[in-house]
Amino acid sequence: MSQQPHLGIDLGTTNSLVAVFEHGAPRLIRNAHRAVLTPSVVGLLESGEVLVGEPARHLALTAPERVCAAFKRWMGTDRSVQLAGRSFSAIELSSLVLASLKRDAEADLGRSVTKAVVTVPAYFNQLQRAATVRAGELAGLTVERIINEPTAAALTYGFHRREQNQRLVVFDLGGGTFDVTVLEIFEGVLEIKGAAGESRLGGEDFTETLVSDALARTGRTLELAELREPLLVARLRAEAELAKRALSEARTSSVRIPDAQGRVGPDSPTLEFDAARFEALAQPLLERLRRPSLRALADARLAPAQIDEVILVGGATRMPIVQALAAQLFSRAPRHEVHPDEAVALGAAIQAALVADDQAVSDMVMTDVCPHTLGVEITKEFGSRHVEGYFMPVIHRNTTIPVSREESVFTRHDGQTTVSVHVFQGESRLVSENLALGKLIVDGLPPLPRGLEIILRFTYDLNGLLEVEAIVPKTGQRYATVIKQSGAQPTKEQLQAALAKMQALKLYPREKLENQRLLAFATAALRELDAERRAELERTLDLYEHWLNQNDAAAFAYARGALIEVLESFGLSYREEPQ
Repeated sequence: MSQQPHLGIDLGTTNSLVAVFEHGAPRLIRNAHRAVLTPSVVGLLESGEVLVGEPARHLALTAPERVCAAFKRWMGTDRSVQLAGRSFSAIELSSLVLASLKRDAEADLGRSVTKAVVTVPAYFNQLQRAATVRAGELAGLTVERIINEPTAAALTYGFHRREQNQRLVVFDLGGGTFDVTVLEIFEGVLEIKGAAGESRLGGEDFTETLVSDALARTGRTLELAELREPLLVARLRAEAELAKRALSEARTSSVRIPDAQGRVGPDSPTLEFDAARFEALAQPLLERLRRPSLRALADARLAPAQIDEVILVGGATRMPIVQALAAQLFSRAPRHEVHPDEAVALGAAIQAALVADDQAVSDMVMTDVCPHTLGVEITKEFGSRHVEGYFMPVIHRNTTIPVSREESVFTRHDGQTTVSVHVFQGESRLVSENLALGKLIVDGLPPLPRGLEIILRFTYDLNGLLEVEAIVPKTGQRYATVIKQSGAQPTKEQLQAALAKMQALKLYPREKLENQRLLAFATAALRELDAERRAELERTLDLYEHWLNQNDAAAFAYARGALIEVLESFGLSYREEPQ
């Protein structure tokens, strides 16, 4: 029997899709209603039967209290919702959507399927990614890889353009999340250069501005109307969504105001909206799109003029005001040739083929980045005061992964024998504003004067596995823990295999004896040189020491060669000693 197919799943805020890679190309799978889009909506009938997709969306118009949508925004939180007296978390609701997609795929393929690649917004944090993996597990799927949505879209674009060399921006505005990713395609390699976004910003927010404005024009507020007239608000949202879509094609549109029972008819009051009013209402949302876009460019160290193409992904990018903003930000008209609703799922299927080592993609390589900064809590010294709660980055956001990085910390007190290393994710200088991921206890330290060095090594892989190590150079003591993206415990064999892979990617030049000897030789040589030559050697030595502690083989080899060359130019010949 042939190898079991691996699914590619776009688990979206508004709609979800599933695709499979077969016969050398990705293909979307239709659901039981013969559509490729399955609304990410779950409903519960009085009989207890669960509805997923289009039937649940229709139920929302008559029984909104039995239906839940946009729950992707709660992923990674403890929030739950009551449907017909039963409590559901975002993980459970998402698992119902994933299970529906799995059934559709099995019906299409005529066989059981258990393996999948699932997409998430690039700016999802570790808890949100773990929640997505857990939802897959509850749906009976083994989530072999979590891939960022704009990366998946870029794979779809790059799949047919493997020989081109281009710098791209993927501008991904879906129903509930926004990502902007800068990447480069060259000779079959897709390399992510920078990514930013918001996990709670999407087309649903633009719809909500129309709902709020329509209610305000009828003397209501959204908050009170949802409590007092839920059927009216449910129907009004559907009307506002239609008006929003109409404004993508025309300059004006209208919204019918339902009665308290959510009914609309020929005599229903109507409010007119034009493009100018919609743009004015949406200005705060457009500004929230602007900031991450500029941040992604800055992190990629590129100017708008250096971008070759802007690719729009996500159904919300159909709005002219969003297209105009993208054109303004990146100084070029965006392209629409990749279907905005389908690109992510197709890219997930391509990623699934890469995971499965399909020969059709053997010439493709994809790199990704760490979306958030990873680091530890430290104490800062201000005069005689020690203040806790500060964040020290170890792996900075938008660092290409897999990666291994190191930083040093030091004991605070004389005789200190234990250090608690608290690991966080985020961009704030205060850990209280970042996300706590876990901790590593370093104990059994020798009772020495304060200032004992502890080297912290973070290693982060493509599956979101973060290994945290602590090394005490003075004693050789080592400590380690693994912080997993998945909510499920991997088997011992799986964990060992993952750690072995990470071990293979590490480069520890600092620990090699020949490199320590070169450092000692050059440091001693400084004493013998005049001021001018000493300054030149010190600059080269600084470069060598920098790359001595990094995980970049090519850069370190260059720095080492440069140091030896400078030493020899001064008549100081350095010879390697045998091991």
